[in-house]
Amino acid sequence: MRQYRRFLGIAVLGLPLMAAAQVPVIEPDAGYGGGYSAGSPESGGAYAGGGANAPASAQGMLFQQLQQMQEEIAQLRGMLEEQQNQIQRLEQQGLERYKDLDSRLSSGALGGSSGQGASSSAGETASAGQVAASQQAQGGASGDPAQEKLYYDAAFDLIKAKDFDKASQAFGAFLRKYPNSQYAGNAQYWLGEVNLAKGDLQAAGQAFAKVSQAYPQHPKVPDSLYKLADVEIRLGNRDKAQGILRQVIAQYPNSSAAQLAQRQLNR
Repeated sequence: MRQYRRFLGIAVLGLPLMAAAQVPVIEPDAGYGGGYSAGSPESGGAYAGGGANAPASAQGMLFQQLQQMQEEIAQLRGMLEEQQNQIQRLEQQGLERYKDLDSRLSSGALGGSSGQGASSSAGETASAGQVAASQQAQGGASGDPAQEKLYYDAAFDLIKAKDFDKASQAFGAFLRKYPNSQYAGNAQYWLGEVNLAKGDLQAAGQAFAKVSQAYPQHPKVPDSLYKLADVEIRLGNRDKAQGILRQVIAQYPNSSAAQLAQRQLNR
């Protein structure tokens, strides 16, 4: 029994030595970077490398997103510049129409003829013989000339006041009320001018076209056809516009509208 206890004690005392003998000893200068494992966080080895790859990948994604944003900003700037150019062109066209109408009104008020062939200022009416021929073609005479004159002058004053919306409404109402008036042809023509000044090309074209349709003998027909061609050019219908210009030259060779039509064709 004593021998067994003695053997057990020796075995217990020998366990630490056996465990120590199984642990490998690593020298500090054995090529492991100061005794640190290659995979340890302190060594900057495989573990540290994985940490470096993650931020590098994030930086790449941010760089790509930044490039994409720059490209989108450049596209938006291009679209904005194009829209600004379109707005400037529309403003310039509106200014030209306004100046054209204003010069015509000024010339008419002074009793002369404008560059576009506006008629004289005597109430913007045709001569007595021309009015009679126009009324005969329409199949009837007007009602009260004095009342019609007041109505027409009121609508024309709205043009002079640059109130084109109300002028358009007034001329439209005049034509509905007095379709056979001696002022109807002029009212129809100026309705086109007002709509053109407003930038309503479709309504302007319809009004100018109706002058020759409803009042074929009226002296404003050449001017209305020339303006109709101008509208078609603005709408991009150049072939149609050239046909109308040639019609003006052929049918009304001695008119100022024919001269303007020839200049337009020469361009």
